[in-house]
Amino acid sequence: MDPTTAVKQFIDLVNELGSNVNRKNVTTATAVKFLFARKFDVQRAVALYEQHELIRQRECLYNLDPMSDPLRTELETGKFTILPGRDVSGAAIALFSANLHSPLTVTHKTTLQGVVYQLDIALQNVETQSKGLIFIYDMSSSKYSNFDYDLSQKILTLLKGGYPARLKKVLIVSSPLWFKAPFKILRLFVREKLRERVFTVSVPQLSLHVPRESLPIHLGGSLKINHSTWLAHCHKSMTNREDELLANIGQPAGPQVSNDYVCEATNQQQLNNHQDGNQLSEFYSENPPSSASSGFSDDDSLAGAEGDPKTIEQIVDMVRSRGRQGLVQEYAEIRARAPEGTFTNARIRVNLAKNRYTDVLCYDHSRVILSQMDDEPTSDYINANFVDGYKQRNAYISTQGPLPKTTPDFWRMVWEQHCLVIVMTTRVLERGRTKCGQYWETDEGGEWEHGSFRVRTISVESNEEYTVSTLELTNSKTDESRIVSHWQFTSWPDYGVPSSAMAMLNFLQRVREQQAKMVKDMDDTWAGHGRGPPIIVHCSAGIGRTGTFITLDICISRLEDVGTADIRGTVEKIRSQRAYSIQMPDQYVFCHLAFIEYALSRGMLQSADLSGFDEREEDSE
Repeated sequence: MDPTTAVKQFIDLVNELGSNVNRKNVTTATAVKFLFARKFDVQRAVALYEQHELIRQRECLYNLDPMSDPLRTELETGKFTILPGRDVSGAAIALFSANLHSPLTVTHKTTLQGVVYQLDIALQNVETQSKGLIFIYDMSSSKYSNFDYDLSQKILTLLKGGYPARLKKVLIVSSPLWFKAPFKILRLFVREKLRERVFTVSVPQLSLHVPRESLPIHLGGSLKINHSTWLAHCHKSMTNREDELLANIGQPAGPQVSNDYVCEATNQQQLNNHQDGNQLSEFYSENPPSSASSGFSDDDSLAGAEGDPKTIEQIVDMVRSRGRQGLVQEYAEIRARAPEGTFTNARIRVNLAKNRYTDVLCYDHSRVILSQMDDEPTSDYINANFVDGYKQRNAYISTQGPLPKTTPDFWRMVWEQHCLVIVMTTRVLERGRTKCGQYWETDEGGEWEHGSFRVRTISVESNEEYTVSTLELTNSKTDESRIVSHWQFTSWPDYGVPSSAMAMLNFLQRVREQQAKMVKDMDDTWAGHGRGPPIIVHCSAGIGRTGTFITLDICISRLEDVGTADIRGTVEKIRSQRAYSIQMPDQYVFCHLAFIEYALSRGMLQSADLSGFDEREEDSE
């Protein structure tokens, strides 16, 4: 449908609504906001509008006077504000600080009025209309007395389906243990797809969702915010729109906020200058209407769109025609590309000793950032990078084998990132050299202290190719314990790669099954991506065998989903997040051969004649 036609249809349908909603003149700008929120699906936009009006009537969210109490005092608390920064997609960021809320001294009506008043101003911006909103619920330093279950439910009800802003994410920061029970219930009030966008995160994890430059300092960012300046902007914005407010039948002029919160004059003029639909057509072509109930796009599909996908048959033909030397040459082309990032933090003097190898450093843009200890800025460094998976952002953490001095940091990373599974693809000692620190006890019942964490080995399962240990990780500061599953692949030879891929493939499959089981066991205590927290993968340097494992997992996941894969594109993607991943040509060749062997084992391929394929010669990590 033409966007201009959609706007007209929306206005006509709203005007036909019965007495359930206020009768007033609905402007083009209002129509555009609701259509943006539902990707220009007219029927769903009208339904949203009707629900929005009903909620505002029920909660008394009209005729707001920000200059009179109790609303003025509520706004001045700063418990809810719109941050001046945005996320990488352009979404606006709303922050609710739970520790500033006192349920015994303020009514739901007043608090909701403070929230809606500011959201209305934020939504005057066309970028916010099109890019949506991120809602941060900060529970840092909050107590049980600050929590208001009924208010939280009302805010969720408003944002989930009664407000014309695309809710991209809900980030619950530093939730205490007592919040688990009410959180389970609150999640029942949001649509299933929205639940995938509700995350319980620690302060260090927050920067995975919002750039640090867009976060306030107390949430691990660098942004200095001034709530008073924002309130002044809100008041100026409202008092400059007297004429627009008069367009609403029965709504008085003045500094009040009406429910027909039209765009700023500049944005309104911009829309008026494009009545032929050109501007709306631009958005419409990039964001086609969706029948999805929540209107979210699948922006987690980060490793699923490589540049040259091939079917398994095409991959076999390619491998056969190029032979081993052809793949080695292809790897050489990949390896010749310069690193796609900086290593500033890894090269800070105090951090240099935390790197196992001086030539295997950690990208700044994708590094795992730990919480700072004792206000020491460099205490947030660990040689580890987030790597995207198939349709999952930050599916893995690629890291080096812990050093004795970095083992406490390693377990702190496991704890802060809520990791369930650790994959280790090296032995502690190989060819008489230490490849990794012994960071867990190998015997059942063994227990070690590492900084603020106690690691106890509950059980050990030994197989010919790998060993599985069930570990209990206890935070001595909070006395909270979690279970971590440790998988060590031991059949990778000292030189080269496994002679048969099946051992690695079976290992990989069991790791995936274990992650899925542990995520399922978490039930509603995990509100992030359906595949769960990042899987930690390490070898010695965290690039060779680690990159091989991740490449195979991503390519197999894609093959199972859509029947194609792009091994080269996947390796290039991984290397853009963890520098130098896939360390040797032999590992690149192995990825292709193992991938083919997987397809054969699953009946996706009947045969694969690779006669004449050169023998492997290179050594790898």
